Amino acid sequence: MIRPVAAAIAVLLAAAPAAAGEADVLNVEVRRSGAGAYSFDVRVRHADAGWDHYADKFDVLAPDGTVLGTRTLHHPHVDEQPFTRSLTNVAVPDGIAEVTVRAHDKVHGYGGRTVTAALPR
Repeated sequence: MIRPVAAAIAVLLAAAPAAAGEADVLNVEVRRSGAGAYSFDVRVRHADAGWDHYADKFDVLAPDGTVLGTRTLHHPHVDEQPFTRSLTNVAVPDGIAEVTVRAHDKVHGYGGRTVTAALPR
């Protein structure tokens, strides 16, 4: 027979990875790195809970939703929150004045806070 306390603990442990929530973009710094190319320093916050639930990438999007660049994050940042990573030499088509950056995590996918940043000219 499972005791009520043990059952409650089991439910909490099973739900722990989901408790980390979605990955949020906190800040984006943009630098022009060449003709039509930009570099992005992106600050992300996510309650990484280990290898099964962590922020695993961020994307730079054109206004129409086209993905212009993706930075894959290959490991959890459990003890480094929030963290900043860079994505360099992202080609941005002429006529685009701003981009949106979104983050992704292994459990929830997309859905956290995004940041829209103006491109320096």
